[in-house]
This record gives sequence, C-alpha cells and structure tokens, in this order.
Amino acid sequence: MVRPHLPFNALRAFEAAARHLSFTRAAIELCVTQTAISHQVKLLEQTLGVELFRRLPRGLMITQDGLALLPTLRDSFDRMADMLQRFEDGHLRDVLTLGAVGTFAIGWLLPRLGTFQARYPFIDIRLSTNNNRVDIAAEGLDYAIRFGNGAWHDTEAEELFEAPHSALCIPAIARQLSSPQDIAAQPLLRSYRVDEWPEWFEAAGVSAPKIRGIVFDSSVLMIEAALQGAGVALAPPLMFSRQLSSGLLEQPFPVYVSKGCYWLTRLKSRAVTPAMATFSKWLQEEAQQSRAAQMAKN
Repeated sequence: MVRPHLPFNALRAFEAAARHLSFTRAAIELCVTQTAISHQVKLLEQTLGVELFRRLPRGLMITQDGLALLPTLRDSFDRMADMLQRFEDGHLRDVLTLGAVGTFAIGWLLPRLGTFQARYPFIDIRLSTNNNRVDIAAEGLDYAIRFGNGAWHDTEAEELFEAPHSALCIPAIARQLSSPQDIAAQPLLRSYRVDEWPEWFEAAGVSAPKIRGIVFDSSVLMIEAALQGAGVALAPPLMFSRQLSSGLLEQPFPVYVSKGCYWLTRLKSRAVTPAMATFSKWLQEEAQQSRAAQMAKN
C-alpha cells in the first residue's frame, strides 16, 4: 500500500489541541510556541479542506469534522507511544494479556509469577481476574485460565491439572467434627454448582442433608467467609495451601470430589505469539510440578 504524505507535525498539533481545547496548552505539551501550533492546525485544515476548530474568544470548540478525525489520531498516537515504551535496554518487551479465575490467580499463579518474571524479564503480563465467565475476544485476551471440562466453543484448551474439592474450615469448627456426618450440622458454604456438596457427602459414604445457605460465585470469597467462622466451605485445598499450612484453615477429612480441571485456553483464531508460547511452556512446567506434588501427597 502506497500511503499519501502524512503531515505528522500538523496531525500531532491538532491531536494535542483537541485534547486540551487550547493552542497554548498544546504548545506547552509539545514544547513549541502557540503560534507554531496554530500554524500547523491551519495547515492541516487547508490540506483537508475542512474547519477543525471554531476559534472562540475564550478557547476552541472542536467541529464535527474534528471530532471525526480525533479518535483515529488519539488511538494511533497511543499505540505508537505504547510500542516505543516497550523498548528497554536494547530489547523489545513483549506483552501478554491473561485472564484467570480469581481462585487460581490468587492461590496458585501469583506465588509463581515472580519466577516467570525473573526468567523472562522482557515479557510483561497484564493480568485480570474473573469468576470463570470470560469473553476472550471482547476482553482482548491472549489466554484465559478457566475451570471446567475443557469444552469451550472455538477455543483451544491445554489441560493444566485437577484441583479436587474438599471440606475446609477454621480449627474451632474442625474440633467439633469427629466424622464426615458431623459436617451436616454445620452451615455449608457453597458455589453455584448445586451438586458439589451432595457428591462430597456421597464420596464420604454418608447421607447428604438438605443444602441451604449463602451461594458464592468465587471460592476466594467463600474461603474468606469460612475464615470468619461462617461455616464449612467446599473448595480446592491446593488453591488455599498457604491458609492450610499456616493453620488458619484445616481439612478435617481426606475426602475429595473432582469437579473439573484448570485449563489454559485461547481462541482458535488467535495466532500464538512468541510470548504466548513461552508462557504456555513455563505454565505447563509449573503445572507438572503441581501434579507430581499432588501424586506424592496422595
């Protein structure tokens, strides 16, 4: 594609003036004179054959033609600035946008991210959390880490590991429990998956009570309620190993129920960048270590 001549200085002057609605403040930002900004904007107006500003006694008012031009310029300058900032010490910093289930991000990923950053200092991760409901395309994600069965429409999924659920509670409640049946008398903290507690009681070989109580959309929030003594939570011990090792939580019985796995997912239409390939390889290595640790523990 042969591009027409781009009056870069004039475009830059217009974009700054449009943001500030002032030639004077635009001139201060760009370290030139107010006259230079006014001249460049006038040159752009002559080139385009339209009026971009109405000059008022106390400032500027952008016209409809100016409003039409501004978003494209603002996005272009922002993207150029972002790209230039990615160069550091002779290296181009890659950016990886990652969404993750909050429980996984807090309980498993964050303690390991320091290792990744030390090994790959020129890959910047932009991390957002969700409650397992995520639109990869709409959120502009390279990867999303989800919990489930791995079947998501138009999505490639790499299995990481299982995270079986078990009953977790504070020590004061654990001391009241001599058998799994005793948990039925406690408030049962639960997720939106209605079958979890019945399956846990079945795995424990006891009758399940009628399940009532607060429904949480996040295991992190559920465990916080458990830490405050609100009841017994059904959550993956692997994601709360710090609370368990510190004694804040206890797992009173070695009874588990598996509700799925954690998966690294991406859109099938998304080409794998070098940063994505590096992160995927590192994550699988860390996941393998977790799987080995689980097997050794069991």
